[in-house]
Amino acid sequence: MPDEQMANSGPRTPTRPLDEIDRSILYMLQTDGRASIRSVAERVHVSRANAYARINRLIDDGVIRGFGARIDQERAGQGASAYITLKIVQNTWRAVREKLRVLPGAAHIALVSGDFDVLLLVHTKDNRALRELVLTRIQAIDEVLSTRTLLVFEEQDLKEGLGE
Repeated sequence: MPDEQMANSGPRTPTRPLDEIDRSILYMLQTDGRASIRSVAERVHVSRANAYARINRLIDDGVIRGFGARIDQERAGQGASAYITLKIVQNTWRAVREKLRVLPGAAHIALVSGDFDVLLLVHTKDNRALRELVLTRIQAIDEVLSTRTLLVFEEQDLKEGLGE
């Protein structure tokens, strides 16, 4: 069972409180997920053994859910991105989430409050593929009452800095 499914499948155990060193480690790993234990230890001023133990505890506690690459979607052939808002039938979140998570290009799914129930971020090859995804896949889900598509014109990953 993938880590993300485990995190969503049952009651969560409380995590231990994070101190300033833990927060510094988290920030470093968000900025550079490939940082070595040695560089993490040096930058937060702890031993390598301490840094290793802290990172493992953060993983074990579910604070760190995994490591991955930040992708430039356009360079990866996904030229169209959109946030799609969905209104769904009450109490169908889990079923809808499972149907959305397998959609091609689905990048982020959130249950939210407000005028709509779900916020979905998708990346597709182009607007035609986006249209097809919304009209034939998402709107075909029985529990989806309505959708609204918000095209993304430009985006910036804040962990990469604001240097453009």
